[in-house]
Amino acid sequence: MTSKRTDLESPADATDVSAFLRQVAATPRVGPPGARGRLIFAMDATASREPTWDRAAQIQSGMFIETRDLGGLEVQLCYYRGFRDFSASPWLQDSDALLKRMNGVFCEAGLTQIGRVLQHALDEVKKGRVDALVFVGDCMEESRDRLADLAGRLGLSGVPAFVFQEGRDPATERSFREIARLSGGAWCPFDSGSPRMLHDLLAAVAVYAAGGRAALTHYGETHGGAVLQLTHQMTKKGT
Repeated sequence: MTSKRTDLESPADATDVSAFLRQVAATPRVGPPGARGRLIFAMDATASREPTWDRAAQIQSGMFIETRDLGGLEVQLCYYRGFRDFSASPWLQDSDALLKRMNGVFCEAGLTQIGRVLQHALDEVKKGRVDALVFVGDCMEESRDRLADLAGRLGLSGVPAFVFQEGRDPATERSFREIARLSGGAWCPFDSGSPRMLHDLLAAVAVYAAGGRAALTHYGETHGGAVLQLTHQMTKKGT
């Protein structure tokens, strides 16, 4: 288990971002061509996330804009906070609906519930297609073995977890990397000093969920930033 932390360390370097983008590009998309991408977006809403929650809400809502020409995106917003408080929205198809829900959430002290996030994703797969899970958090206070088991089951179900870590707590990083690896997804760190990078990388995952690797490559070429700088390093695997 790791303790909560509110200090933010240095932003992700080019190596971290490069590894993340290569893994996104190598991940096969399971949805049929032309269908809306379906993405579960889960967030830690415990007290340590409060200083950056409002900014994150604005960044997350931008995911829809980048996928309109690819058939669009459906997002289910999940978050946990307080004492076993866990919430999952209906599937949303526009940024205004997502932003309205996020603006209605306030952070509340409590322990992490990452296991509930992963189990929820597994439950959703039984109801319909899920192209990817995005999780944003800053710490882990649960059994690593249980999280590893759930992540492995997500991998078998074809749902990669793309894990964004705020700050660089070493024990949390080990667990988050393991969740990403076992699910077939990717891990990347960020901090409050790099909002543009987080926007670009979240948009990259959304574009991947909606249109696969070809759409992700085009996004990098037309939008620049961290994605443009590193798309040429991506593996040829994936769709």
